[in-house]
Amino acid sequence: MKKRFVIALFTMMSSMLMMAQVTNQDTNNDITRGTIKVKIETKLGDIIVRLYDATPIHRDNFVKLVKEGFYDGTLFHRVIKDFMIQGGDPDSKGAPADKELGEGDPGYTLEAEIRSGLYHKRGALAAAREGDDTNPEFRSSGSQFYIVWGRTFTPRQIDYLDEKLKMNRPETGGLNATQRQIYASQGGTPHLDGTYTVFGEVEEGLNVVEKIQALPTNDSDRPLEDVSVKLSVIDSE
Repeated sequence: MKKRFVIALFTMMSSMLMMAQVTNQDTNNDITRGTIKVKIETKLGDIIVRLYDATPIHRDNFVKLVKEGFYDGTLFHRVIKDFMIQGGDPDSKGAPADKELGEGDPGYTLEAEIRSGLYHKRGALAAAREGDDTNPEFRSSGSQFYIVWGRTFTPRQIDYLDEKLKMNRPETGGLNATQRQIYASQGGTPHLDGTYTVFGEVEEGLNVVEKIQALPTNDSDRPLEDVSVKLSVIDSE
């Protein structure tokens, strides 16, 4: 059986140990630049995401699949309140309520494009992947993605996470100023930084993400009421 494409959910105590690949140097302000936008239509409203030029492999693959209609009719099949919403499994199209989802893909994975300066802030668009034990290179699913909701952290919690990171991974230098500001004000999922590829962000419709992440789910984190999507490219050079 294939491995499921999942996003790791850790407690705050252990989360920051996963940030080894994020340096303490901020990159230039162009890191989140992007000219291509995609609309994600749902019955709860529309979400518009901007794709980053800094992650061209993921950007171009996402656009290709969108234009092919690959995502149309798929579901947000995994939803965890105060964490994220996940979609992009082709097996979720028309899937019965008892079908186990999360293993579908287009038959390939993508090289990781983990960039310092691209963080898991609220609204971040990122690629799901198989777990570390079978995927040490952090390669991404060819189609499955998630949008971060997460939570905000108090200054005291951020200081605690910073000290834990410095203790366990001193080479990182701890949390940089940008990360501190993001997770205190916007919120997000800092434990995913450095281990999953972030390749875009929500420009409009964050309220729709909030609605979806709060939906009742079954024991497999699938919403009890299906939320299907239709994707289209709405802006490109």
